Amino acid sequence: MSLLLPVEVKLFLYLSPVDMRKSFNGLTSLVIDSMRCDPMDGHLFLFRNKRCNRLKILFVERGCFTLWYRRVETGKFYFPETNNGHLEVTIEQFDWLLNSFDHAKLRHQAHKKFSKFY
Repeated sequence: MSLLLPVEVKLFLYLSPVDMRKSFNGLTSLVIDSMRCDPMDGHLFLFRNKRCNRLKILFVERGCFTLWYRRVETGKFYFPETNNGHLEVTIEQFDWLLNSFDHAKLRHQAHKKFSKFY
């Protein structure tokens, strides 16, 4: 998956695991209180669960909230080792993360074909 983003959009990773039951209000609170950012600035904010197999991306533009949810069936998304604070990443690093690249080992998860969806 690759997103086409304007160059002025910044990408922020929230490094601590987040309860994936959080939705717009809970994630927006984390952006404001913990990251000290303004969600209305039009940037993307990425959150992960404890097992690193689920992601949520929060985006706010012109008062409209958007939330993307991504899950891998096997394997995990690779985040930096630290669980503290937040980190701004490049679009390339963001793309690697979404495609499940292990940045340290530079290997890619094998593609899986699914025959059933629950």
